[in-house]
Amino acid sequence: MILTVTLNTALDLTYDVPELVPHASHRVSDMSERPGGKGLNVARVLSALGHDTVVTGFAGGSTGAVLRELLAAPAPRETDPTAAAAPVTDALVEVAGNTRRTIAVVDRATGDTTQLNEPGPLVTAAEWAALLGRYEELLTGADAVALCGSLPPGIHVGAYAELVRLARTAGVPVLLDTSGEPLRRGIAARPDLIKPNADELARLTGSREPLRATRDARRRGAHGVVASLGPDGMLAVTPDGTWQAAPPAKVLGNPTGAGDSAVAGLLSGLVEGLSWPDRLRRAVALSTATVLSPTAGDFDRAAYEELLPRVGVEEHTAAA
Repeated sequence: MILTVTLNTALDLTYDVPELVPHASHRVSDMSERPGGKGLNVARVLSALGHDTVVTGFAGGSTGAVLRELLAAPAPRETDPTAAAAPVTDALVEVAGNTRRTIAVVDRATGDTTQLNEPGPLVTAAEWAALLGRYEELLTGADAVALCGSLPPGIHVGAYAELVRLARTAGVPVLLDTSGEPLRRGIAARPDLIKPNADELARLTGSREPLRATRDARRRGAHGVVASLGPDGMLAVTPDGTWQAAPPAKVLGNPTGAGDSAVAGLLSGLVEGLSWPDRLRRAVALSTATVLSPTAGDFDRAAYEELLPRVGVEEHTAAA
């Protein structure tokens, strides 16, 4: 079982418009809603890859109720090629506040996406204590854990560092995917892997040169660092070596959820015992196939299967 933690879950709403024009009224050509937040997105992809997955974090209010209903009712396979092939178990902790919504407006004329993210509910000390208890119970049956996304109001900035330490005490490999001060604090707790994007990596290290910044991030405490470089693929600096993987060609589409699909590729590859090049190949193929999907946060399975053998992986010969 793979455990994903999403402290700031969301109900993701995606609106398609023919063209997004500031200060204008728009007719929406298509709309979808689904459980969201980075860890829930990761869990959905892991499920489609055949992994039993448990999700925990916080959910509350009327929006949280809709999120949990959708989580319990996966779409039929014939209409959704990424529908669950393995269970996603709901172990979310109920909170008094209302789960946030995120709104993605997709401009079909340009392929650009405008994202609006609410802040999330205020989480109390008692609710945080309940989450910690649930998390420690779930770690006993986990093969790996992903800690993903932003912190809701009320959660202390060192929360992910605390969760990393608990996973390491339990002997469970832990991947951290967050940003800012929570990432800075979390990396000091020595997670097995972090997955920053280029901007997050630059804010962490002060460098925009990918290899230098990735190596610097690893020296700060992470055992391995995989940096998302957008259309240029991914760069991994690990105890076993340094590799860069890239898609066969740049693609246009909606990047929402692409990083979460990459996390699912890395985590599933870890659990399956794949080599680092194969983990990166899977992560890049999934990420690219997510950009190509017509629905935010999904991946196009046919595109993924076509891309997987075509992702190039190059090893850096210099010591990591």
